[in-house]
Amino acid sequence: MATGQASDRRAAVPLTVTHLSRDERIARGRAARKATPRSRHAELDVSSRPDPVALLEAQAATRVPELVPIRRGRMLASPFAFYRGAAAVMASDLSRTAVSGLRVQACGDAHLANFGAFGSPERRLVFDINDFDETLPGPWEWDVKRLATSFEIAGRELGHGAAQRRDIVLRCLRSYREAMRGFAAQGNLAVWYASLDVEATISQARGRVSKAAVRRAERNVAKAYTRDSLQALGKLSEVVDGELRFRSAPPLVERATDLFPDHGAEMAEWARQRLREYRATLQHDRRALLEQFRFVDLARKVVGVGSVGTRCFIVLLLGVDDSDPLILQVKEASPSVLEPYVGRSVYRNSGHRVIAGQRLMQSASDMFLGYQAVRGVDGVQRDFYWRQLRDWKGSAEIDGMEPGAMRVFARACGTTLARGHARTGDRVAIAAYLGSGDAFDQAVARFASAYADLNESDYAALRSAVDSGSLAAQTEV
Repeated sequence: MATGQASDRRAAVPLTVTHLSRDERIARGRAARKATPRSRHAELDVSSRPDPVALLEAQAATRVPELVPIRRGRMLASPFAFYRGAAAVMASDLSRTAVSGLRVQACGDAHLANFGAFGSPERRLVFDINDFDETLPGPWEWDVKRLATSFEIAGRELGHGAAQRRDIVLRCLRSYREAMRGFAAQGNLAVWYASLDVEATISQARGRVSKAAVRRAERNVAKAYTRDSLQALGKLSEVVDGELRFRSAPPLVERATDLFPDHGAEMAEWARQRLREYRATLQHDRRALLEQFRFVDLARKVVGVGSVGTRCFIVLLLGVDDSDPLILQVKEASPSVLEPYVGRSVYRNSGHRVIAGQRLMQSASDMFLGYQAVRGVDGVQRDFYWRQLRDWKGSAEIDGMEPGAMRVFARACGTTLARGHARTGDRVAIAAYLGSGDAFDQAVARFASAYADLNESDYAALRSAVDSGSLAAQTEV
């Protein structure tokens, strides 16, 4: 039922031209600016664009059929929810926009809800990008435009005025540009060691946002410290015949033995074998730690917005006793939505692609990141990556966020994205392309406003398809 771990790396192309001098890299960036003026980043070509609903339905073809209506229902919650799930649509649109020709390890889905806090292996609460399902080397501008547009769309949903939204978007873009210029002046090790501490960021925000916003952020931090495997165990498990088991809550959480009631014993052994295969992809010390836990249970769990319908599982492991749990998430990885436009990944296994990109872009990564290829009970081989389900995970509360707090959040996101790009691309050339003025910022702000209008139109198209009965959507109770 399983496949082994074959070598899956292809010849990689360096993103940074390391043999050039600093002056030559600056000249490279300025030459790119002449070839692609920064003002062109305001352009949005909607002629001959593919039908957005058709693009989304093409993704649905490989997903769990009974879960696809839940994905549509979640995307129909608001234009911002639609935007979160429509990375494939925007990738298609971005492929027709101007680019400088400078590449980085791109996140591929850099919207504001994919930034947040989590615990580093050194047990610090850090702020970083936290979703890499679509990561792939590509144009740095695509990530920047997706992030800036997400603030415009979220601002509309929150009722922020046009001037407030534009100020927030420009704060995000300015922070990206200034951070990239700062990283361009630093050495390689300094850039690699850079990180954003959550509590220090909140402390710096005092006096720039309301006291209520600071208290809200501090509550989120306190809550993040409690979000670990033990907390997840309390929410997701129950005792059955004296043993801890996941609690089924169909269709969002379903134990594997409920999904395959005639193969309970086989599923348990199948899961143990998958665990052993995944463990082999970890570095030695983490493999030794994982070996101290025993397998207890497996369940399918619906997660996210855009990911709904992909095969995602949670695995319950126990250490010294029932109060020593480790809950891992096993998530299906498909080819990145960027691949049709920038080329295939150097990794044949999409799970390997995800964790490699994550380690490149993040200042600190989950110590249990791993991957594998699995042949399922239907005979189809699929790629997966593994990580902890919760490890001090914290997200900004977008609902009700006041403009002042959103400006601070936008700055943090812009700086963080710049750091991820600076680690993997030619930061000196990108900084030279951006320059010290705000020409790029202004152009992308115009793009963000125009794309937010287009996103509303695409959202309405999905709503119309569901209302007409041509597509089914399920609203969760």
